[in-house]
Amino acid sequence: MKSKRLNEINSLAVIGAGKIGSAIIKAVRKCYSDLTIIATGRREKTLVQARELGAIATRDNNEAVKKSDFIVLSVKPYHFPVVLRQVERSAWRDKIILSVMAGVKLSTLREALNGAVVYRAMPNINALVGYSATAITADSNGEEYKGIVERLLSCMGTVYWVPEEILDVWTGLAGSGPAFLAEIIDALVLGAVAVGMPRDLAYNAILDVLEGTAKLLKNRRIHPVEMRDEVTTPAGTTIKGLMMLESEGVKAALMKTVEAASIRATEIGEKIDKAIQRELRKMGENPELMVR
Repeated sequence: MKSKRLNEINSLAVIGAGKIGSAIIKAVRKCYSDLTIIATGRREKTLVQARELGAIATRDNNEAVKKSDFIVLSVKPYHFPVVLRQVERSAWRDKIILSVMAGVKLSTLREALNGAVVYRAMPNINALVGYSATAITADSNGEEYKGIVERLLSCMGTVYWVPEEILDVWTGLAGSGPAFLAEIIDALVLGAVAVGMPRDLAYNAILDVLEGTAKLLKNRRIHPVEMRDEVTTPAGTTIKGLMMLESEGVKAALMKTVEAASIRATEIGEKIDKAIQRELRKMGENPELMVR
């Protein structure tokens, strides 16, 4: 397999240009305006949206894979066997494959994608605005192209290389995290409304507070407890609020929230991977199901 630098990749295929697929197209297009992007989808709405983002849109997964150097698999995991039936096995060879399909393990990808170098990634919904925290894990032979994968995903935000066994925890924290934070934001806003603040003002204020707090913690590199103590004064407003958080068990509830989401990610991943393994066995027993 020839080594590929980023400037040697002429085309990117996004197989399944849904919400995350579209976010990837949008982000990569901003970073690399000259890169040809081919997007696939089943619905006309998906194809229209892909064209609006500057991609070549098609329903033909086989042609998209054959014409591209780098392929992003962003279909729903249970649709992966359908893609395998539609694409010639030889088309995957020597391609760089990045899967953002939840739960589909590297070992399964390696087995299914003949001769490809495979990676898994878990972005989050903040990719829509270029602020995703994305975890990536590589196959055993993926060292050579890690730079290419990282540079492409960096277009969506921050990238972290992690062992594959960490991905489920990452899903529970960073993948589901925006939803947990949205719930917390809503609760804080409602608290302010309860004591007389207009909702729009409370909402904009807490968004600014969250953004500023994140920047402060990142820039100063201190433990959150240190910042908390700087804000907390004897007999003041903050300590009264903290006492309420403690009495209601909010911190423990948030810890258990991430734990529960991570465990569920593992359960879903095992179920999905087993289902795909069954489909792969069926396809192996019935080669006529696959494009040759």
